[in-house]
Amino acid sequence: MAGTGKAHLRDSPDVLLRIEDLVVEFPVGRTGLKVHAVSGISLDVLRGETLGLVGESGCGKSTTGRAIMQLPRPTSGSIQFEGKELTAMTGDAMREARTRMQMIFQDPISSLNPRRKVRQIVMEPLNIWKRGTDAERSQKVDGILEEVGIDPMRAAESQPHQFSGGQCQRISIARSLVLDPSLIICDEPVSALDVSVQAQVLNLLEDLKAEYGLTLIFIAHDLAVVKNISDRVAVMYLGKICEVAPSDVLYESPAHHYTSVLLNSIPVPDPEVAVTKTSIEGEPPSPVLPPPGCRFNTRCPAVQDVCRSEEPQLRAVGDGHFVACHFPTITPVELTTR
Repeated sequence: MAGTGKAHLRDSPDVLLRIEDLVVEFPVGRTGLKVHAVSGISLDVLRGETLGLVGESGCGKSTTGRAIMQLPRPTSGSIQFEGKELTAMTGDAMREARTRMQMIFQDPISSLNPRRKVRQIVMEPLNIWKRGTDAERSQKVDGILEEVGIDPMRAAESQPHQFSGGQCQRISIARSLVLDPSLIICDEPVSALDVSVQAQVLNLLEDLKAEYGLTLIFIAHDLAVVKNISDRVAVMYLGKICEVAPSDVLYESPAHHYTSVLLNSIPVPDPEVAVTKTSIEGEPPSPVLPPPGCRFNTRCPAVQDVCRSEEPQLRAVGDGHFVACHFPTITPVELTTR
């Protein structure tokens, strides 16, 4: 699975972020080997859109999100944000660009300074960039804290460890909003929270997205969560993109065998629903020595000889639906009758 290609990229003036041929590699000690974390992927995100990025652990989702922020800088490739090439920026220009991009992390408590009061944490970006007067900063911080459901008075007196995990994630969201970014990268922001709290945080993100005109990249393992919040979904496997489609289309008619396996693995809270057995076996190959051809060929139930030698390219199988597979689950006959 997983291939290269740019057939899914859109030619629109509303493109806020455009990634082309992104490669991120990490050296393995002094062995001369490299971890191929991200291997030549291309993506785009329109203004006001939410892109869901899904896949199992180690597929390169979080590395992609951090590479957009140039943390770390990618090995090669192009990342254009608001029409500017981020990979060519250094120093103050890169720091200025990052004010327009923010991240929300998986573990909210560890991402907050344990020695500072919550209100100080949220105000720190405004102080660093000297945005507005002291009174204006205070007013803005208090307003954002109230919007995310945190009492400003308590935030002025309490440190992060005095709040629950869900409250700390709300604080992280508030901190990400104070500099008025246009893009927020959400790196598994609800995976460490209880299910009921997850729903509250997701609803909050949706409300803030509409209010502030935000664009989101939502990275997650939970496909049910991604379906509810995303306009478009990209599925990753071992550093490659295997399928891109609108959320409803992907969940209704997955074209890649790996995507089908992911969807079948979603638990259904109904004892009367028949369990769908999946035919995938084995563990993902090592990202240090990925297999030739399609990277999913070692586990794919439909593998053939061409899959082991020739890497599939992303190609259209429907309106806005693209897949990198030699033998997709959606056949040409199904496409003509859908």
